[in-house]
Amino acid sequence: MSEGVEWALHSCVNLAWSGPDRAVSAARLAAWHDLPAAYLNKQLQALARAGIVTSAPGPRGGFKLARPLAAISLMDVVAAVEGPEEAFRCAEIRRQGPGAGEPAADAADCAIAHAMTRAELAWRRALAAQNLDEIRQQAERQAPEAPARLRAWLATR
Repeated sequence: MSEGVEWALHSCVNLAWSGPDRAVSAARLAAWHDLPAAYLNKQLQALARAGIVTSAPGPRGGFKLARPLAAISLMDVVAAVEGPEEAFRCAEIRRQGPGAGEPAADAADCAIAHAMTRAELAWRRALAAQNLDEIRQQAERQAPEAPARLRAWLATR
């Protein structure tokens, strides 16, 4: 998983903390964590295409959450940033080289591909079962001052 997923998840929580009426630019969101703005903007655009955030152009524009954090799962963000493709892709190397058996002998699904598919399904279900509001609540328990610090910093434009 790319670091863009982490950046996108933090950005969603930061947008919630900034308030529902404030649009925040990609540059400003990036500056909060000292990230490259152009790369974070790509993640935010992916979130916008997925309907997780909305974007407005112009000097007062920026990004806002499109729906409440409770309606955004971790899997929503991962799929928006990484795409819907499976994380593991079996290349059927068991059918190559001197170790390759007769085609009829390995007609069954590859045991490794089968195990990886089961593991990925469990991983995707776990991500789909947790929403960003749960993450926000945990973050606020760990750092209760974080939302107010972010809002004060954004007000210093």
